[in-house]
Amino acid sequence: MQDVSYIKLPCIGRNESGEISAKYLSTGTDELSKLRSDLIKTAVVNFKPDLLLVDKKPYGLQGELKPTLDYLKTRLPETKLVLLLRDILDSPEITIGEWHKYGYYDALQWHYDRVLIVGMSEVFDVTQEYQFPPSVCHKSHFCGYIRRDYGHKSRRLLRQELQIKPDEHLVLVTPGGGGDGYRLIDTYLTGLSHLPSQHSIKSLIISGPEMPLFHRQKLYRKGEQYPKVKICEFSDDITSYMDAADAIVSMGGYNTICEILSLSKRAVIVPRIEPVQEQWIRAERMANLGLFKTIHPDYLTSENLLNAVLDQLSSKPNHLPPVSRLDLDALPRIAEDIFTLLHSSATRLVSKKPVAFPHILSTHRA
Repeated sequence: MQDVSYIKLPCIGRNESGEISAKYLSTGTDELSKLRSDLIKTAVVNFKPDLLLVDKKPYGLQGELKPTLDYLKTRLPETKLVLLLRDILDSPEITIGEWHKYGYYDALQWHYDRVLIVGMSEVFDVTQEYQFPPSVCHKSHFCGYIRRDYGHKSRRLLRQELQIKPDEHLVLVTPGGGGDGYRLIDTYLTGLSHLPSQHSIKSLIISGPEMPLFHRQKLYRKGEQYPKVKICEFSDDITSYMDAADAIVSMGGYNTICEILSLSKRAVIVPRIEPVQEQWIRAERMANLGLFKTIHPDYLTSENLLNAVLDQLSSKPNHLPPVSRLDLDALPRIAEDIFTLLHSSATRLVSKKPVAFPHILSTHRA
């Protein structure tokens, strides 16, 4: 990316129960939150942005944005504030309770000019499901999902490299980062034992760089039983492998789902259900629309997974339901919405020139 500078905020991680802590620094959570808060405010004070783009939580992960929002309100009132929301956050009952508890509805009413949602109301209507006040609904825009570009290598080239014959199917199994992906891959490998020895399925398993070493070693040993299985740890061109595959087995992270939808791939999704219900809700809603198959982790067995994969492979190529043509134009729509917001603001300020190259500051929760 050219002509972009950035300030790296210290990373925050979550454990399985959803508790947050410093991911790399040896510091307490409160100290880390203050450090992030101070860095953000310092950047705003000195950068004087025309627009502040905030990710997911209106006040930041631990209220770290409050000092900055208060400063903008009093000292830089012309700065526009935009909240970018994923299509689904958590179950409605949990999200509504959390947003009332932390005053997020008030934050949207008093501080933010736009709420941009990277999703579609036909899948999950954030404004209704999470009971947004009318004033917030009015400033909320559904932008569609984020289209992913094709990878660096063509489908034909990769299938040649992987030695996939014309009469063979390629199944890609990827649990994302892989930290909690052992069960999914192990279950898939067990399912292969139910196939006849002369089956026409080749499998590429990308375990993920965050999978513990002892889990990877167990999977490598188990994978040696199957000559048509290849296991690797990581690829920086995962989209190319997705494009080369005939079916994908994965968890239900937002980015992975967008990649699958962008490539119109047949898939079996086994979403995470902890620490939040986001992935399960998304997977269930989209499966009901016929976009792919999904299996709840509580009902994940080798037989269920294998049958779901075989069902996807047997479906007719390119025979996808009309709803599969989802709106995938989120990025250009976000850019257009931000430009319109800044342009309308600039034209009202008749004493100033319109902002040709606006200063945009973005904060991310990670």
